[in-house]
Amino acid sequence: MLESKRYLDFDTGENRFVRWVLMRVVGKLQILRTRLKAAERTSDPQLLKSLDLMDAQLQRLLRYDFLAVGDMTNMSVTLVLQMAPGYREVYRCYLMLMKGLSIQGDLLRMSLKDLAQLYEYWCFLKIHDLLSRKYELIKQDIIKVNRSGIFVKLDKTQKSKIVYRNPRDGEVFTLYYNSLPSGERTPTVGQKPDNVLTLKKNDSAVEYRYIFDAKYRLNPAYDGTPYQKTYTIPGPEESDINTMHRYRDAIVYGEGKQELERSMFGAYVLFPYPNEKQFREHKFYKSIELVNVGAFPFLPNSTSLMEKFLDEIIMDSPEKAYERSTRPRGTKTYYQNKLTGKNVMVGALRQASQLEVALKHGFYHTPLKNISNHQLLTQIEYVAMYQSINNFGRSGENGIHWYGKVKEWKVLRRKEIIERPARPGSGEELYVKFTVEKWLRKEPPIVPGGNGIRTLLFTTKYIFDRAREIAELRLETEEDMIKWREQRRRGAVTVKLNHDQVDLASAVVDVRFREGEGDT
Repeated sequence: MLESKRYLDFDTGENRFVRWVLMRVVGKLQILRTRLKAAERTSDPQLLKSLDLMDAQLQRLLRYDFLAVGDMTNMSVTLVLQMAPGYREVYRCYLMLMKGLSIQGDLLRMSLKDLAQLYEYWCFLKIHDLLSRKYELIKQDIIKVNRSGIFVKLDKTQKSKIVYRNPRDGEVFTLYYNSLPSGERTPTVGQKPDNVLTLKKNDSAVEYRYIFDAKYRLNPAYDGTPYQKTYTIPGPEESDINTMHRYRDAIVYGEGKQELERSMFGAYVLFPYPNEKQFREHKFYKSIELVNVGAFPFLPNSTSLMEKFLDEIIMDSPEKAYERSTRPRGTKTYYQNKLTGKNVMVGALRQASQLEVALKHGFYHTPLKNISNHQLLTQIEYVAMYQSINNFGRSGENGIHWYGKVKEWKVLRRKEIIERPARPGSGEELYVKFTVEKWLRKEPPIVPGGNGIRTLLFTTKYIFDRAREIAELRLETEEDMIKWREQRRRGAVTVKLNHDQVDLASAVVDVRFREGEGDT
């Protein structure tokens, strides 16, 4: 009677391939060690030590059971090698190590090249180098590995992009070469800048886009020339700066039926000049702060100004990014009016039972005397309820958890608000009853953070949407707002007031970064 048994066999073509690759690498290391030990060469103990370490690691791998297989007699690129986890990584490394760079891209063709074109390539790769040192690389389409080796796709006829992630806050940004982001177009003459960096901020739906255009031209500012009389020191050509103005104004955003909007927040010339310290005094460097158009010296040993600027725009808050761009006349007044319009009223709940009634019947009520300026009633668009620690602390629900859009408001006598019985003696007192369209959960809630609200607090919807602690609702001056926005980009912020009850505080004492919570 025949009997069949199953047994585990590691002697597959794929495992033979893995062993063959490792043996090839061991052989390459032995050849390199022999050459290094040649009599005519200077000894390099550190390199020899590294080779010995690599050889030991490879020998340890070769002792694994699944690599105790026969020799590879023929090469067959199977689906397992190309797609199976582990095998595909070995196959990819094999292509990179054994076949090296296959000269398939315009960047690597061994022919005479225009120096300006080479500078353009270098600028893109150097920007990538600066970003990749600090931020996580998510994906790129410049270098591809296929069966023919490594394919480099970087030339004027093809579009490339690299995507990064900021490990601090998870924000994603993209560096484009020779292309514009999706949705960008030029209604008049076509524009194609060299490099475009797009930043997506967590607190904004807008993408902030910046142009970095390589120009291998330098005006030396010789004595007596108009350039020297105007700018004193060497710098980029005026025509290149004018091109940046054109890029910023001509490239607009519009998808579907949206109204066209100018989408580039800044445009900068990258030009070959070694003296970064001297260029700080140039008009075209100072203009970056004024109109967000200018230039950066960019050479292998002159990249600090550019690196510093990249760090700044990546860490900018959405508001700071917007403020960098040149806005139409009147914009500042418009946004000042919008910010100063306090359209959110936050009212304290006297008892825990008041919350249940308010949520059930869709209203909030407060004594009219609590609103000292009755004109505020005409601009209140939202009502929020504050749950104090004294009344709600045991349930863990303290702070601001509920808010709603005001449907209507009425001034009534307390006894006319029938949803909740009046306290003895308060029936004739005037109250304001706010009817809300729908109560909404505030996610995340605004927590007390050591402060409270005694009666009422008025703030803007802008602050209300972004606040994490009660004290932040008291921010009013432009100086405090700027400091708060920038510190929030780093992490948790503490706003110190001159009273622990926010509605009774008359001033903001300090706005500071909360040490130890910046990376949370």
